[in-house]
Amino acid sequence: MTQCLFSFTETRNRCYRSAFTGSGLRSTITDLKDGTVMHCWAPKARTEAKPNLLLIHGFGANALWQWGDLIRHVVPLFNVYVPDLVFFGGSYTTRPERGEWFQAECMMRVMEANGVRRVSLVGLSYGGFVAYCMAAMMERETVVVVERVVVCGSGVCMEEGDVKEGLFPVTDLDEAASILVPQTPYKLKELVGYVFFKPPLLSWLPSCILLDFIETMCRDYEQEKRELIKALAKDRKLSDIPKISQPTLIIWGEHDQVFPLELGHRLKRHLGDNAQLVVIKNAGHAFCVEKSKEFFSILKSYLLDFQLPAEISPSKLQNNNIPVSSNTKI
Repeated sequence: MTQCLFSFTETRNRCYRSAFTGSGLRSTITDLKDGTVMHCWAPKARTEAKPNLLLIHGFGANALWQWGDLIRHVVPLFNVYVPDLVFFGGSYTTRPERGEWFQAECMMRVMEANGVRRVSLVGLSYGGFVAYCMAAMMERETVVVVERVVVCGSGVCMEEGDVKEGLFPVTDLDEAASILVPQTPYKLKELVGYVFFKPPLLSWLPSCILLDFIETMCRDYEQEKRELIKALAKDRKLSDIPKISQPTLIIWGEHDQVFPLELGHRLKRHLGDNAQLVVIKNAGHAFCVEKSKEFFSILKSYLLDFQLPAEISPSKLQNNNIPVSSNTKI
């Protein structure tokens, strides 16, 4: 296929980097001295009066793209850290581990290296698995204290059998990996169709633009990313998943096709009264893009105002356009 002479993806990358830098963040590299190197956007100058917030991305585009539209809103309110998970962006390892516990351990060590002692977590999709593991590490002796957790459309409570039993639209992990790590324009369009409730029309885009995105975002560490996906489901049982003790907010898109809403309810039942579930109406897996204003309003209320969901009134929720699920306590 014909390649574009101009890279739209790299141009947008540069715009996001400029936005991150202009918001007061700097690009950092942490060598964990075990074959693992981690890249993270961190505050140029941390403000002690602000709470610390770690934003953990999922599959698909890089951390810049996934958090780019939110960053200008959260940086004035928090000391914000935006890492690349292992095998994404500027992070990699020579170690053989592929599980989310290894990713969580690396995140903890990056926070420790940055002098962070207390932090709240927001994890998108795959990042939600990592955030959950970081919170569960509190049962061990850790330097970093996880205060609050926000799990966004993340199938933490999935089981290996769910794949073959038809809970997901795709019943084969190899096929799922080929969609989540697309290598052709057709697969990229398929991915977009799954993650959005109302997918943007890509048919009018030249294939060279789609290939440009794939070359920039999806070619590096393709096999390793496939292994990360397979590791999520391998031998996974609900009975083995620890119950975290931190206050936890679960946010889900009503029409999520990647991790169906049933998994959000399952996680709520697993955690009991310690967790609350908010369902964003008319949104899919990528609700942070489709409903970005609602998403930020929910995060701010929960992480900064400590009002969502236990203390906030129904009228205020409606005024803020925050939908209330049947599991949300008011």
